[in-house]
Amino acid sequence: MLPALSPIASYRRLLQLSGPSYVVVAFLGRIPLAMSQMGILLLVSDKTGRYGYGGLAAGAFAIANAIGAPVAGAIADRIGQRPVVLVQSAVSGLGLVALVTTTTAQAPLPAIVGLAVLAGLACPQVGPLARVRWRPITRPAGHEQPRLVDAAFSYEGAADEASFVLGPTLVGLVGVLISPAGAIVVAAVMLVVFGGWFGLHPTAELTKSARGAPVVGPARLLSVNFAALLVAQLLIGTLFGATQTGTTVLATAAGQSSLAGLIHAVLGVGSVVAGLGTAALPPSFTHERRLLVASTALFVLSLPLLWVGGLGGLIAVILVLGFAVAPYVITTFTIAERVVPPSAVAAAMTLLAAATGIGYALGSGVAGRLADWGGHTPAFAVTVSAMGAAAVLAFAARTRLRHALQTAQTGRPLG
Repeated sequence: MLPALSPIASYRRLLQLSGPSYVVVAFLGRIPLAMSQMGILLLVSDKTGRYGYGGLAAGAFAIANAIGAPVAGAIADRIGQRPVVLVQSAVSGLGLVALVTTTTAQAPLPAIVGLAVLAGLACPQVGPLARVRWRPITRPAGHEQPRLVDAAFSYEGAADEASFVLGPTLVGLVGVLISPAGAIVVAAVMLVVFGGWFGLHPTAELTKSARGAPVVGPARLLSVNFAALLVAQLLIGTLFGATQTGTTVLATAAGQSSLAGLIHAVLGVGSVVAGLGTAALPPSFTHERRLLVASTALFVLSLPLLWVGGLGGLIAVILVLGFAVAPYVITTFTIAERVVPPSAVAAAMTLLAAATGIGYALGSGVAGRLADWGGHTPAFAVTVSAMGAAAVLAFAARTRLRHALQTAQTGRPLG
């Protein structure tokens, strides 16, 4: 039986093992990605006078990142994270600066979109790559390692949520104080500085430990279990996209469109709190059960979205809904880290992040079309439907995931 560790004791032990600088750099290194999509949307829309062009450039960045991140993760599995992250940070940072220059110069739209694609392809997914480092970082902890890895993933889930609240906030703040172009330049500088620092940090060398393991091909990585986790992340991405769309529609109808981003950010507040608290869950509450409970909670807590008619009610519903988001995401990433081959962990983490981005695009696209037809309620219906599907998936996959986790822990299936 593993000794019980309180969340505070677990986080203190993680800081001792990694050093405070790692936690700071890994957090700041993920903020440029959270800033870039909204920053590009505002920059291109502002300089061209066309929101459609801004949406096209921002969408191109997001899709390119969803494609490029898993490729970079697979390369990092083979050669280590340091060279991959250093090249990504430099190329993406330069791409963002070039995007500002060409957009300000009123360059043709294909050139603007092309640079958005370049920046998106190269932009490192620091959050998923940081998750990969925690197992080798905590190896000296011995028998405490499983609980510490769980605590680390709880922290990473909360850090991701915090970055996607802070990133757009910084874009808005710098955009007001300087300009939308200034916000993108700030993101580029942060990417080069903190992304590069993340690549140079000594913990990057620890990810070379799996290089001697056999290289795992896509067919081995994309098992039935991992495919279920990919779909789980696609569905939570759908929640993000559809909920943001529905929030924007309702806020616009209320004459408060400028508040849409802040209202949606409330989702991250509850998620950050719940994410940090996930470290307190006992080992007896197994991960496949956590996924089922979290997905069911997301479905139940999203149902009131179908009846909200004002911003006050919406804020209350979204705040409560957020408390189930981080536990769901943390559990999905934790299961994946345990069940995929050790030599493919970076590829797995970045694939899950890519699935989230694709789900976001899917959710916002479908919800947007339905909102044009019937307003905010059909848009929120996409959120509820996605969470219903997530609960069904978690129920259907629970036995397979339990066997996979048991095999990963003991080397034999659950009898």
